Amino acid sequence: MAKHVKRSVLPIYLVGFFWLGYALLFSLRSAGQYLLCAALSGVVFVLGKALFPDRLYDLPGAPEQAKQEPAKDTKEKVQAKAESRQPALSPEVAALIKERDRAVSEMRRLNDNIPDPRLSQQIDHLEEVTGKIVDQVVSQPKKLPQIRRFMDYYLPTTLKLLNAYDRMDSTGIAGDNITATKDKVSAMMDTIVHAFDRQLDALFGEEALDISTDITVMENLLAREGLTQDKPSGQNPDGGVELHL
Repeated sequence: MAKHVKRSVLPIYLVGFFWLGYALLFSLRSAGQYLLCAALSGVVFVLGKALFPDRLYDLPGAPEQAKQEPAKDTKEKVQAKAESRQPALSPEVAALIKERDRAVSEMRRLNDNIPDPRLSQQIDHLEEVTGKIVDQVVSQPKKLPQIRRFMDYYLPTTLKLLNAYDRMDSTGIAGDNITATKDKVSAMMDTIVHAFDRQLDALFGEEALDISTDITVMENLLAREGLTQDKPSGQNPDGGVELHL
């Protein structure tokens, strides 16, 4: 804690009372008398300091604030340095992130409004898959053309259907048109969920092909060198491996 000194004013008051009393008891007509009174008042002041010393108080919060401010500055500097190291996002990717946030926010609003538990679970799944799809493209912007139709049509149309369901369900009326439309949306959600999953899976097609190729090449090499359980055609009867150069 910070220290604060509160100086006592009582010694000064004692000096004042001493001068007043001295002037009443003795005449102050010469310089010698003034000097004597001043000297004695100095003694009174010292005695007053001894009787009424200055007090030292602790001020809470000051050191913590002093410690927190440098820490805050350090945190801000670290964050600024980390942001400066990150590559700048292209306008297309920045717009994609903005559209994802808008769509996810709308899904959450609709999910809060729609009471149907099965439909609510499907909306949760769509929200999760949508986030993963966009995350894949943000990390690998070259995949952006693969989700153009998804972002331009499938995602907004899905939100449109869910909004229609929400509006009709909020009326509280079980009319023919309302009930039929809600049933169609509910039935369509199974297809939409499957389509969203397929879109996410398609983003890993290139990686899956590369991994499959690597596995095939490794299997062939291991077989040629006799390092698999199956005996290759070039293995000697004594267990040695015949290398073909």
